[in-house]
Amino acid sequence: MNSSPNASLSPSPKSTTSGLLDQTALSDLAQRLVEAAKRAGADSADAIAVRGVAQSIEVRDGKVEESERSEGDDVGLRVFVGKRQAVVSTSDIGGDVARLAERAVAMARVAPDDEYVGLADPSLLAKQFPDLDLLDPQVPSVDELERRALEAEAAALGVKGVSKSGGASASAGIGGMVLVTSTGFHGSYLRSSQSISTVAIAGEGTGMERDYDFTSAIHGSDLESPASVGQRAGERTVARLNPRKVATCKAPVVFDPRVSNSLVGHLVGAVNGTSITRKTSFLKDRLGQQLFDKGIRIIDDPLRVRGMRSQAFDSEGVATRKQAIIDDGVLTTWLLDSATARELGLATTGHAHRGVSSSPSPGPYNLHLEAGQLSPAELIADIKEGFYVTDLIGSGVNGVTGDYSRGAAGFWIENGQLTYAVSEVTIAGHLLDIFKSMVPANDLAFKYGVNAPTVRVGELTIAGR
Repeated sequence: MNSSPNASLSPSPKSTTSGLLDQTALSDLAQRLVEAAKRAGADSADAIAVRGVAQSIEVRDGKVEESERSEGDDVGLRVFVGKRQAVVSTSDIGGDVARLAERAVAMARVAPDDEYVGLADPSLLAKQFPDLDLLDPQVPSVDELERRALEAEAAALGVKGVSKSGGASASAGIGGMVLVTSTGFHGSYLRSSQSISTVAIAGEGTGMERDYDFTSAIHGSDLESPASVGQRAGERTVARLNPRKVATCKAPVVFDPRVSNSLVGHLVGAVNGTSITRKTSFLKDRLGQQLFDKGIRIIDDPLRVRGMRSQAFDSEGVATRKQAIIDDGVLTTWLLDSATARELGLATTGHAHRGVSSSPSPGPYNLHLEAGQLSPAELIADIKEGFYVTDLIGSGVNGVTGDYSRGAAGFWIENGQLTYAVSEVTIAGHLLDIFKSMVPANDLAFKYGVNAPTVRVGELTIAGR
């Protein structure tokens, strides 16, 4: 049960970067909320406070089209009365914690019983907090963001064949979390992020095509240059001109790295503890079984230095750890928080995620499919006819049955070479068959929250003309 009361809690002004990095006030507030909940009659409680600051610049045709800044702190309190739970949240962070706590406890007393709710086992709470290098203290100025966006756009327009700009943007932000529990856990972290993106358009009239590129990183020094982002966007767009449709057939399909990570995402969605407890996953009876070829490993690593989703503890305070979800092709684990773990008779895997207005639910951190031995060129060298996918459209994946069907665009493969552009086709199959036949290339790069190299799949139905 959630609530966002307009209590007399007013945010304190934050005008400097140093102030944004100081979470002392949020930590104190979370501690006071937990103590107030106990005084109001809660058996146990936890409080989460989050901070978000973001600045973005969008340009088009060499001019700033939009400049936007957002800044705010939010806090959520979760209380337990017996096996009853309630969550309240507010963006007013300045005063009457007793009122907020009393409201939460009153809500919990009339909530339905849930035998699986409760705080995490204290023995599993994080006790060490390694430095994951998640904060770049050098926050770029608005002028610097504008320069990056304009440079990316200019590089895209400089590619021969690009007819106009679809816009470019640059952004930077800092986000953080504080978690306090009545069992004694107190943890916090801050994470920065920066990005550059651009869209290019080529062709005229009904023959126009568009494509994009972007770079994102925790630290500005890890970003790719704006010029390289713009140039790739332009080159990708021009390559898509004059696409053809192909005849319906069955053929090998190769996924470019910017879409192959979606296959990892489908797996992780199917092993999420919520899907398993609800029996809405096609993998619900597959734990411990061979789903992929031997040698395939899919890793979740929340402790990667400068990882996009790295953190030392989850939203229940449980210590996170690097885990192989798929090891030598075998499904080894579900992704669990405390509630789904209790329902399944297992231990949490430290995958709890939570916003201020919700109770925890499982989710991944930094996922990647380990690289294989072959180069992308070697991976497609023996394909007489096949499809190289660079874009996926729609969400036609059924997590209950495992049926897979998505719109796609890319390039036709003939005799091991990419030839002409292809669009307006659908690729279809079953995720179990896709998993069994996946062969990764050796070009893994850590660019996103979910990363995979180029991936070849044995055979899918390609629906065209």
